[in-house]
Amino acid sequence: MAQTTQPDYDAFRREVRAFAETHCPSEIRAKVAANGKLGRREWSTWQKILHAHGWGAPSWPVEHGGMGWDLRQRHIFDEVMAECDCPPQYHHGLRHLGPVLIEFGTPEQKARFLPGILSGEDWWCQGYSEPGAGSDLASLRTAAVLDGDAYVVNGQKTWTSHAQEADWMYTLVRTSKEGKKQEGITMLLIPLSSPGITIRPIRTIDGWHHVNEVFLDAVRVPVENRIGDENKGWTYGKFLLERERLGGANIAPAFKALERTRALVLSELSAPQERMKRDLLLHRLLGLEAELLGARQMGQAAIDDVMSNRPLGLTSSLLKLGTSALMQQISEVALDAVGERLASRFRRADTANATVPDIEWVQNYMYQRARTVYGGSSEVQKNVIARQLFGS
Repeated sequence: MAQTTQPDYDAFRREVRAFAETHCPSEIRAKVAANGKLGRREWSTWQKILHAHGWGAPSWPVEHGGMGWDLRQRHIFDEVMAECDCPPQYHHGLRHLGPVLIEFGTPEQKARFLPGILSGEDWWCQGYSEPGAGSDLASLRTAAVLDGDAYVVNGQKTWTSHAQEADWMYTLVRTSKEGKKQEGITMLLIPLSSPGITIRPIRTIDGWHHVNEVFLDAVRVPVENRIGDENKGWTYGKFLLERERLGGANIAPAFKALERTRALVLSELSAPQERMKRDLLLHRLLGLEAELLGARQMGQAAIDDVMSNRPLGLTSSLLKLGTSALMQQISEVALDAVGERLASRFRRADTANATVPDIEWVQNYMYQRARTVYGGSSEVQKNVIARQLFGS
C-alpha cells in the first residue's frame, strides 16, 4: 500500500504565521491583544479575508470549500492564529452547523446555507438551552406543530450567544411527547427576522452583551428548513457537539493570557514596596505555566491518538476541565494585580466602562467565571470522567 506523504508541518506553520501577521487587520489584532469584546464586525471581517485566501473552513471537506488539512494542520492553524492575536473563527456556522449540514442536509440546504457561512455573510446562533433545559437538554419544551407546509413554533430559548447580531438560529424543538424524551426532538433553521420572534439581552456579570433570551410566539418555519427527519434532532445535535472533541487541545490562547498577565504584574506592581505581592503573583503564574505545559502535551497526544484512530478515552473531558480552571486562575492573578486600582471603577453597562483604561482586565475576570459552565460544565465533565472510570 502506498504511503501518504506527510505534510511539512514546520513549513505549514511558517506559512500560516506569515499570512496572519500580514493579513489580519491591525485594529482587530489590537482588540484581541487588549482582551476586548469581539463581535460580528471583527469576526465577519476576518472570515471574509480568510475565505478570499481559500482558508475559510479548515475542518470542512474540500468539495464543500474546505482545504483538506489533516487534524494536526487544523490545530497548527488555530494555534498560530491565537499566537498572532487573530480572532478565532466564529464557531456557530463553521464548526457547529456547517458539519451538520454537510452530513445530514439536503442538496438544496447545502447550496442555500454553506456559501453564506463560508463567506461570513450569514451569521448564526444556537437555540438549545431553555429555562428548564440546560445541561439536561433533552428536557426542552419549545414546541413545534406541523401546520401544512410549515411548523408553528412556540417557546423560549435562553443563554443564546450573539442572537442580537445573528441572522439565523439553528435550534432544537419538541415535535413529539411519545417515547423517551430524546426521541421527540427536531432540528430547525429559523430566520431571526421571522414575525413572532423577540430577542431580549441578558446582562452578565462582566457587563458585556453576550447572551440573550429568544421568545418564539407562533413562529412559522417552512418544512424545508428542517434538518433531516422529524424527531431525529437529538442525533444531529449530538453529532454537532462531538465535532468539537479537541477544542481544549489548543492551549495557545491560555499561554497568551499568561504572558500578558505576567507583563501586567511587572508593570502594575513595579514599586519597591510592592515587591512581595509581585513575587507572590509571579510565583503563582509559574505554577500555572507548568500546568499549561502539561495540558499542551496532553493535547498533542490527543491529536496523535485521533490521527492514529486510537480512542480518546478521558482526554477530551480532562482537557476541558483543566483548561477552564487554568484560564480562571490566570484571570484571578490579573485581578489581584489591578484590583485595588480598577475594581471599584467597574460598572456593568457596556458604555459605562468604555472610558476606563485597562478595565478589560476586570471584565475578563468576570467573563472567565463562565468557563466552567459553557461548553459542558465542570460538573458534567467530572460525571463523564467518573462514568468512564467506574461505570454508570
